[in-house]
Amino acid sequence: MPVEFLGAGYGNPSTETVPLTGPVFDPGYTREIVRAHEQHGWDHVLFPYASDGPDPAQAAAWAAAGSERIALRVAHRPNVSAPTFAAKTFATLHETSGGRVTAHLIAGGVAADQRAEGDDLDKDARYDRLEEYARLLLRAWTEERPFSHAGRYYRVDDFVLRARASGHRPGLSAGGASRRALEVGAAVADVFALFGEPLAATAAQVDLLRGLAAALGRPTPRLQIAFRPIVAATDDEAWAKAHAIKARIDERAAAAGPVASLASAPAVPGRLPENTANLRLAELAAAGERHDRALWTPTVAGAGGLPTSATALVGSYRTVADALLDYVDLGFEIFGLRGYDLLEDAVEFGDHVTPLVRAGVAARAAHDSGRAAQPGGARTTLAG
Repeated sequence: MPVEFLGAGYGNPSTETVPLTGPVFDPGYTREIVRAHEQHGWDHVLFPYASDGPDPAQAAAWAAAGSERIALRVAHRPNVSAPTFAAKTFATLHETSGGRVTAHLIAGGVAADQRAEGDDLDKDARYDRLEEYARLLLRAWTEERPFSHAGRYYRVDDFVLRARASGHRPGLSAGGASRRALEVGAAVADVFALFGEPLAATAAQVDLLRGLAAALGRPTPRLQIAFRPIVAATDDEAWAKAHAIKARIDERAAAAGPVASLASAPAVPGRLPENTANLRLAELAAAGERHDRALWTPTVAGAGGLPTSATALVGSYRTVADALLDYVDLGFEIFGLRGYDLLEDAVEFGDHVTPLVRAGVAARAAHDSGRAAQPGGARTTLAG
């Protein structure tokens, strides 16, 4: 089973610890960080979506022109364009980039950011719309004859996309933590992304997703999980780094500066998070700081008090690699990772951690092949 790493194709270097000092979209920075990921062993970069940010598809097109092989994960919200138009956008980008595009559909987890662009559907309705949208994308990318569709959210009459990408179609990914999110992912996604939780809770989510996909007669989507790695040469150095990062997050939160983006607007004190992923992470943080081999929760509450939808993995290069391999054993193939100093952390992680994870996956595969080759030996496969 291959393992892949998804990093941040962001438009500026700001994070919970690094304030925004320049433009929200700096084309030079975008190209620099994408090239850094490509040169240091990463497989994908994500271009995020926010109502007040750049168009992810155009940012990805700009980055594609300055890179050679790295795959482009392009976030997109169904409320912002007709599915037929989005199908053209992604097919065109897929063709011009040499087949490197996966569209990542986002139902939307922050109501204020949805309303900023005129979307007032509740969360379950947003997932219903996302499923219908995804099915229309897939039809547009694969059907050679005109087709029609009359659904709850979209109507299409005799549409055909003649400018389909040659070769394979763009990929399609989705994510979330609610049952409805998993139902939609099981129905339409090539990749389904979960947020980093302890192994036992994650295994339960994976089992649910597998069951939902099997009931539909579909293979389980490829599994992805997100973390904020904090690594160093030794465990002690990594923990010192982690506590310094948490202090910086708290310092920025206490300063109560202006919110840079509607997508990262602070939570209202005493109000539960709006989406299931953030609610699960808030409950996890309340249950304790450390879990399993390296999972650390205090960074879940980002600047302004809003959960960041990603827990940290803290430790030496080897400790964090082993922690990721624990998730490989659950069936995960893709790790969505970003640090707190985006460029520097991408280089360090790519140089020191990803080779250890890849070596661990290769060793597991060799061990399984060896067992299968023994007389009477039963092959033991990784989940997935």
